[in-house]
Amino acid sequence: MIRRFLARFELSAVMERHDPSLVLASYSAVNAGISLAVMAALAHFSNAPFLFPSLGPTAFLLFYTPTLPSASPRNTVYGHLIGVLSGYFALAVTGLLDTPPNLNDITWARLGASAVALGLTCGLMPLFGVAHPPAAATTLIVALGLLRTPLQLTVVMIAVVLLVAQGLLVNRLAGIPYPWWRPAPPAAPKPAPAADGVRGGGS
Repeated sequence: MIRRFLARFELSAVMERHDPSLVLASYSAVNAGISLAVMAALAHFSNAPFLFPSLGPTAFLLFYTPTLPSASPRNTVYGHLIGVLSGYFALAVTGLLDTPPNLNDITWARLGASAVALGLTCGLMPLFGVAHPPAAATTLIVALGLLRTPLQLTVVMIAVVLLVAQGLLVNRLAGIPYPWWRPAPPAAPKPAPAADGVRGGGS
């Protein structure tokens, strides 16, 4: 009885009773807003960077297109991790680890760091099968020096994991087949009906 009652509030059931576009827009807006409000509260009380720009597009993917492979927990976590490590590597090879950011005066070294970081991120994500577009913004945040210390980058990854946990909880409660970790494998194509001659072996 309780299960039947809760089923009425699953996203698919609500979309049957109301305009699907409005329901989906409301679902993504409310849940993305609440999730980022939680991260903002953590940032406020901890004075740590739990809120940063690339969390926004990640939240959008988690709640608007949760069944896409790019929104899966695996792609989200590994994608941002690749972005963070690529950005930090780019800072190291260009000698900018201890250089504060200055967006009003982009030096050649900073330009090089940004190019290296973005190139690595855009190459490694497809290579490892963990494409997550918002991670390309994360790597630029690091390469530009906006978040660059090991402690800050650790907080970035904790924030990503917490956001994924929120997406997992909310999407599952909404009846969405959001994967626990890996994206669901693509459905096998249905075999085409055989022609009469082929089916009968031809004669």
